[in-house]
Amino acid sequence: MSPVAAVAADKRFRRAHVKPASRRRAGARALVKPLVRWVLPAIVLCYAMYRGASVVTHARMLQIDRIDVAGNERLSKGEVMAVLTGLRGESLMWTDLDAWRGRLLASPWVRDAALRRSLPSTVEVVVLERTPIGIARVKSSGGELYLVDERGVFIDQYGPQYADLDLPIVDGLDADEHTGVTTDPFRAELAARVIAALRAKPHVASRLSQVDVSDPHNAAVILTGDRALIHLGDDQFLARLESYLGLASALRERVPDIESVDVRFEERIYVRPAAANKADKTDRAAAKTKRDTKR
Repeated sequence: MSPVAAVAADKRFRRAHVKPASRRRAGARALVKPLVRWVLPAIVLCYAMYRGASVVTHARMLQIDRIDVAGNERLSKGEVMAVLTGLRGESLMWTDLDAWRGRLLASPWVRDAALRRSLPSTVEVVVLERTPIGIARVKSSGGELYLVDERGVFIDQYGPQYADLDLPIVDGLDADEHTGVTTDPFRAELAARVIAALRAKPHVASRLSQVDVSDPHNAAVILTGDRALIHLGDDQFLARLESYLGLASALRERVPDIESVDVRFEERIYVRPAAANKADKTDRAAAKTKRDTKR
């Protein structure tokens, strides 16, 4: 047998007759497979979400038709509802409650507010109102009176509608015409501390008629039935005022008409007579000098 014929007869040396696949078809299948697997389900999902959102938005049972208001005292429910005009009828699920809260906070009487969704169609509104501590006599507005809170926020102009409020006059505050807040928060804080300290003794607090914080380091007060301006400094307000009250009768015996009293110093009280009283003493001293000269 010829060696060459043996090699030719061996099938291991034959090239396989395989027809190659078309490159174009393979590329198309590579694109279609991920399209079917990911893109089409995503499109279906987006459409379902869109339709679901549309159904929820327009569902009658999820439209706001009730607004419950709590926590308001000075503000009437009608005033709160006026601020929230337009909320009724909106979607309970999609309305922006933070934006509506911002509208409420724009009211001078509202210190804080919270809005909460309650199924099926209710929004619950809780209002925290500002608490006025006094009636500020504002210098920049010609002495007009405004309710002021402990932060120095001017809440509203004082008028007959607030006659039921038994509050002291606060002098020494001025207002920023753009923000409606005092230009000096430290003075407002000083007035608030004086008023809060005296509340510990209701019989003393009930006599507080006026607080003057023109000097930010020396609060002065005037009591009902007493014309004297009492300087209390910037701390120990109640203790110092009680020390004056304990000696007021004795002081009146020596100086019937007192202009001011300074009780900031331990174990010492400085009394300034009223101007008329001082003038009267000067006249009497001059007359006595004339009589002595004639003699």
